[in-house]
Amino acid sequence: MRFLASCGVKVNRPNSRRYTGSIPSLPGIDVLFQRTADITTKVEEGSAEMGVTGYDRLMEYRHDDDSVIPVMEDLGFGGCDYVLAVPDSWLDVTSIDDLADLALEFHERGRQLRIATKYPRLLRRYLFERGINYFTLVPASGTLEAAPIAGYADLIADLSATGTTLRENRLKILDGGTILTSQACLIANPSALAGCPADLELARSLTEMLEAHLRADPYYRITANVQGRSADDVSAMILARPEIAGIQGPTVARVFSVEEEDWYAVSLLIRKNRLLDAVSHLRECGGVDIAAAQLSYLFKGESQAFAGFMDRIASLNGRRDHHA
Repeated sequence: MRFLASCGVKVNRPNSRRYTGSIPSLPGIDVLFQRTADITTKVEEGSAEMGVTGYDRLMEYRHDDDSVIPVMEDLGFGGCDYVLAVPDSWLDVTSIDDLADLALEFHERGRQLRIATKYPRLLRRYLFERGINYFTLVPASGTLEAAPIAGYADLIADLSATGTTLRENRLKILDGGTILTSQACLIANPSALAGCPADLELARSLTEMLEAHLRADPYYRITANVQGRSADDVSAMILARPEIAGIQGPTVARVFSVEEEDWYAVSLLIRKNRLLDAVSHLRECGGVDIAAAQLSYLFKGESQAFAGFMDRIASLNGRRDHHA
């Protein structure tokens, strides 16, 4: 909700008991509040055309790669890793290769390595791809960190943002044991949207707002007045430091003043981590009245995310026509 509000598409929810809402800045979009685990399914079945959920949830719960696809894979929040973690007491098991050896050793003793997880499909695929074939998955919905201590699993595969909770429960992440890097993503049902031009246009508008806001986040717009003999001279001074002269160079325009005629307005688009460097450079060039403002949106010639989504729709339609 905070992310959408920061993108200028604030959700209006009458009260916390309501499971529907709206986006006043984009009339025509109905917002449905669902459990995270259900969002991928709702989009896949067409109950909703788009959704915001975790990338891990998408990869675990979708049944058909073509029925629900990511439009934007990283919305900039909710970051975590899906990892394999074993007890600290397993001194000889530090990597995924060690785990493969241990699984084989367990099998030769007549037992299976037990792994507690909430995401069996992702984990099973990951293990098979690495030649680990002898294991038993233990489904779990609650806290997994206690599974080895409680004795119902030998190790766990769980989501971790910092690793702190794992360490506090005497667990360690295996080297090479990151199964998936996840974050919040925007997903869509291409078939449902392709069948309705009005909905497709709303989807484009929503995607444009999110994408432009995320693209703008690293940048500041800096403006200053600089005295010089000409616009070319002022530009040359600014471009003496090309790394802080803006994305595509400075914009320089004549300042019309009744007092002096040799002032020029300079505008630069600068990354946050170079902001003070750019301010210092403008001062060295004689700049005054220096102002900086964080960008809210940065639009390109077209939405790259939505263009990629439309390409995917075209590809799916081409495949259907071929099969027909």
